[in-house]
Amino acid sequence: MDDVVYDRAGTGEPLVLIHGIGHRRQAWTPVLPLLTPHRDVIAVDLPGFGESPEPSRGYGIEPALVMFKELFTDLGIDRPHVAGNSLGGLLSLALGQAGLVRSVTALSPAGLWNRTQKIYAVSMLKAHRALAQRTPPHVVRRLAATAAGRKALTGMIVGKPALQTVDDVVEDAHALATAPGFEPTAAESRGGFRFTGPVTGVPVTIAWAEHDRILARPRVADLRKVAPDGTFRLLPGCGHVPMNDDPALVARVLLDGSR
Repeated sequence: MDDVVYDRAGTGEPLVLIHGIGHRRQAWTPVLPLLTPHRDVIAVDLPGFGESPEPSRGYGIEPALVMFKELFTDLGIDRPHVAGNSLGGLLSLALGQAGLVRSVTALSPAGLWNRTQKIYAVSMLKAHRALAQRTPPHVVRRLAATAAGRKALTGMIVGKPALQTVDDVVEDAHALATAPGFEPTAAESRGGFRFTGPVTGVPVTIAWAEHDRILARPRVADLRKVAPDGTFRLLPGCGHVPMNDDPALVARVLLDGSR
């Protein structure tokens, strides 16, 4: 299988965590201490992101499903719980629809959009990557040392930039700027990445950030089409990537969703 880099810690039933486009497994670091006493947590770097090399089988939902199926086998876990943010939320829903997991928790998942919303979301993410690529690391570090600078660099992505550390901002910017998987993944979205469901037979939780500036929050009626028996929650005060905005709330949602 593809050489997927991951961190694993904790005890209990297995819970696989999947980050969004341009991000890395460390996105989940703020919630890990709250999860590992209750779950065997596996945080992965998707192929082409973080420390994982580019995939041999290409990008897209179907190659990702094959990769995860092989990863679960290699890790010795049968139908783990899964949770994801943004692109990771979309992949989590797809894993649930494929019957490969025992529960799904999706935080502001991609794919539940119309054409206009998709174009906007992808263009905003591309602009964020361009900013990361054009700003030298020493400038990123200098900006990240101030509240105004953190807001300028990350305010589109997180709800509470002031809670981020300087190192996290710098390292996230580097990961976004250098991820070889970003462009091919964004290209895949032109012809796909539209998820209509339904996901049935497993518990599904879809939680949306209150201040998501990347993805528009669907109506509950539309979410019901994706997950007819799902649980839908709001993440007050949080941005598109909510894990650092409110770790206690996100951890509670993930534990409840994988109970």
